[in-house]
Amino acid sequence: MPYDTSQPHPELLQELVTMRMPFGKYKDRIICNLPVSYLEWFQRKGFPKGKLGILLETMYVIQLNGLAYLLDPLKKK
Repeated sequence: MPYDTSQPHPELLQELVTMRMPFGKYKDRIICNLPVSYLEWFQRKGFPKGKLGILLETMYVIQLNGLAYLLDPLKKK
């Protein structure tokens, strides 16, 4: 079943601070800690399909709009 992007999904924000990148140069880095340049690269080349792509694109938009600080309360200390 495709992921419904027409509705807000607050659990996505929690996943941004817990899920690790499963492949590539930044494998095992938590998605919210990926460099902006890497997110920009995906934006130019195309985000992966599925949930990972949604998470990466969400993180890109958060970074683009200077909203990364909103994730701070969700990060485990």
